[in-house]
Amino acid sequence: MQQSFDALGLQPELVQAVTELGFDAPTPIQTQAIPALLEGRDVIGQAQTGTGKTAAFALPMLQGIGERSGIVQGLVLTPTRELALQVSQAIYDYSRHLKLSVLAIYGGSSYDRQMRRLASGVDVVVGTPGRLIDLMERGVLDLSNVRYLVLDEADEMLKMGFIEDVERILAQTPPTRQTALFSATMPEPVRHLAERYLHDPVTVTIQTKALTVPQIEQRYYMVNEASKLPALARLLEVEDITSALIFARTKVRTGEIAEALNARGFRAEALNGDLSQDVRETVLRRFRNGIVTFLVATDVVARGVDIPSVSHVINFDMPQDPEDYVHRVGRTGRAGREGIAITLVTPREGRWLRTIEQYTRQQIMRATLPSADDIRARRDTRFTTALAQHMETGTLDDELAIVEAMENAGYAPREIAAAAIRLARAAEAQRPIEDVREVRERQDRPQQGAGRFAGRGRRGEVEAGMVRFVLDAGHEHGIRPADIVGAIASEAGIPGKSIGAINIQRSQTYVDVQETHAGRVARSMGRAFLRGRRVTLTPATTGPGQQRERRRDWRNPERV
Repeated sequence: MQQSFDALGLQPELVQAVTELGFDAPTPIQTQAIPALLEGRDVIGQAQTGTGKTAAFALPMLQGIGERSGIVQGLVLTPTRELALQVSQAIYDYSRHLKLSVLAIYGGSSYDRQMRRLASGVDVVVGTPGRLIDLMERGVLDLSNVRYLVLDEADEMLKMGFIEDVERILAQTPPTRQTALFSATMPEPVRHLAERYLHDPVTVTIQTKALTVPQIEQRYYMVNEASKLPALARLLEVEDITSALIFARTKVRTGEIAEALNARGFRAEALNGDLSQDVRETVLRRFRNGIVTFLVATDVVARGVDIPSVSHVINFDMPQDPEDYVHRVGRTGRAGREGIAITLVTPREGRWLRTIEQYTRQQIMRATLPSADDIRARRDTRFTTALAQHMETGTLDDELAIVEAMENAGYAPREIAAAAIRLARAAEAQRPIEDVREVRERQDRPQQGAGRFAGRGRRGEVEAGMVRFVLDAGHEHGIRPADIVGAIASEAGIPGKSIGAINIQRSQTYVDVQETHAGRVARSMGRAFLRGRRVTLTPATTGPGQQRERRRDWRNPERV
């Protein structure tokens, strides 16, 4: 018999909140973690996104805080601003009958607004490490009264270079606090963190499924970059899609792809970090309700967001990490249902595809794009099927009256039918069958997607695919590699692995960023805060001892 939320020991206000939110019974991680946290025990939870871990740590925290005090008693650390927003919204929803104050703190948002909210009194703070440290150093964030601390997605914080910042934050909280650490994986640095800062923790492990489940059909199409959109349009014509999640590399591309699909008659919307929380929720609601069929998103936004299982996942851009591929593909084929995962691969990315296959231990089959004749045949079949269904079930009295009037005017029935079909299918003109050329797979291409992070970068020519920036701060300002990675990843909303060589000098620092993210970094980090001081990050035309960089138009991301 399935357990209920009130059987876990939660107070009525919290049970009422989760019931109103549509949760009938606790998930396995909630069943195991909530009682332990309510007993005051520290907890290590190993579970993937989508298992219900937010409620697992949030509900006991809220019950422990109880009434509003305006003092920060609960603190949740997250690796990205998107996750900070999602978690803070969930905690706010769970506390609807307790009237507690919840604040999300993250880079790229107004300092003044966050400072005003803190000054007015906040009970729970959810934030990214870089911005939290900035506000601590400004003296506006006091963590001395924190009673409940959560490290969410600790492995992601490790990847983004935040572990040292996390330890700085932990040092400012009382040793008597209750701590919960949640992570999908447990690499050694995360284990060491848990050993140092958690006291006799209860370990909760939710067994994960295979990296990619058997019922997901995985295939890829080898095309040039310029042929990606025509290839996608062809696939959307012939696939039996009820709903699809399309992944793109950047926020700019999500908007461009969604706009291009709508111009071709496909119902699509973009989901990216530039949208306000209200707009995001509206987009997601439209997608869940079937008003929108295609949702175009980035990895950063899609991770941790409650998106229902979809019939198709389409990688318009290759993921930059095998784990990202697994996370994307896991959005389909849920609860025993079949799903389809499609990846568009450029010739240079073929070897990276092999890396993903080795990681998932499953082969991804190459497929051939549908021809123009295939698409025309599919359009004919779709139309005649719909027409036959309408003739069988619809009431056609008004239409038959029009046909009779036209026959009386001298038109033949066959001509009337043909003209009506052409008129009914006029919308197909929005979707021209564009030329697309599939290409052969190269065997000598370099591996793609693995950003390189080094404490001290080599002094030389910029690595291919990277863009070099210079920061007006260095050793004399106490700058460390983790500071650089954390600030750029948080402010620009990019993966830490996209940041390459870092060369810290006395008063300035050279840092390489993957070219695909360079424009975003330039816009977000023109003026930012680092270790409590205003810093400037600008493109570097020359570095220490390096040759002049190739000038590429990275400021304007490649248009679809």
